[in-house]
Amino acid sequence: MQKGIFVKDMAAPNEAEGVFVITLAAQGSSRNGPYWRLVLADASGSVEAKIWSPLSASFPALHTGSFFYAHGRVSTFRDQLQFTVEEGRLLSPEEGAALDLADFMPASPYPLDAMMDELMGLIREEFRYKPWRKLVDGVFKNEELREAFRTCPAAKGVHHAYAGGLLEHTLSVFKLCRRLADQYPELDRQTLLAGALFHDFGKIREFSGGIANDYTDEGRLLGHLEICVEMLAPYLEKSGLEPELQRHLKHLVLSHHGTLEFGAVRVPQTAEALVLHYADNIDAKMAQCRGLFAQLGEGESWTPYQATLGRAMHRCAQTPVEEKVEKKPRASRKPSGEGGMLSLL
Repeated sequence: MQKGIFVKDMAAPNEAEGVFVITLAAQGSSRNGPYWRLVLADASGSVEAKIWSPLSASFPALHTGSFFYAHGRVSTFRDQLQFTVEEGRLLSPEEGAALDLADFMPASPYPLDAMMDELMGLIREEFRYKPWRKLVDGVFKNEELREAFRTCPAAKGVHHAYAGGLLEHTLSVFKLCRRLADQYPELDRQTLLAGALFHDFGKIREFSGGIANDYTDEGRLLGHLEICVEMLAPYLEKSGLEPELQRHLKHLVLSHHGTLEFGAVRVPQTAEALVLHYADNIDAKMAQCRGLFAQLGEGESWTPYQATLGRAMHRCAQTPVEEKVEKKPRASRKPSGEGGMLSLL
């Protein structure tokens, strides 16, 4: 079976037809009867969909992770695309097995192995204090943790929400913190970088990953900050790190969301914690902007209103890049050894 239209190519008002993954399925009730509210996704993005009565009665159950063929109309509601399914069915296991999974699993645009190699190289360069090195080596020598970290998404839908997103985000935050530590040498560089490396490490167990990436039960009940501290505990115990450094690392993890209303267990209360929070925040915001601008069509410059940012975003015209013109040597009137002829400097 062919994939059909990708989410990124949907436009209103138009018809659309294709195969998608169900990443959310919830039943509701309206004046016309029961309906299904779905989120349908593929490698290019996701769209909210509705199956209204009486068609909704054809589906006694719909589960996340299922492949779903849908044909219907695309419209806009509150500046967001919405897909009204007029014909649909779940694919059989045989039909699902024949699909190209790359069409349905968004992935980092950067090669995972290259990013992992770069991060491991920076780790070897930066962690000179033996207890820090022992902690980091202990974690990444665990093949199961290393592979999970390499492929895990960094979120369900806001930023870096694709395979390899956690690695991409961590590498970026680590490099930002290196630059900030160069600018502000009063910072405890290795503690800051350990915080950058592990700040989102708990997402390995917070998210399920895979086709229908979703929160795990552990992720919903505890969150990745608490999970991370729990995951690091046995490695910290064997590291030989001073209790004060262990406590500081835990504070960096538990406070990096910045404020209690955004999920921090404590607000940042050290200079290193402040730096990590802002580095994490700017990388997440820039990733959101890249994703939003990538969805703009030709001639469009404003995104729809974004609740996570509290605003619509504008893509401005860019300053032209001037081509470098090779300068020709200037002629000099410095006399030559013969007859005062012009010579070149």
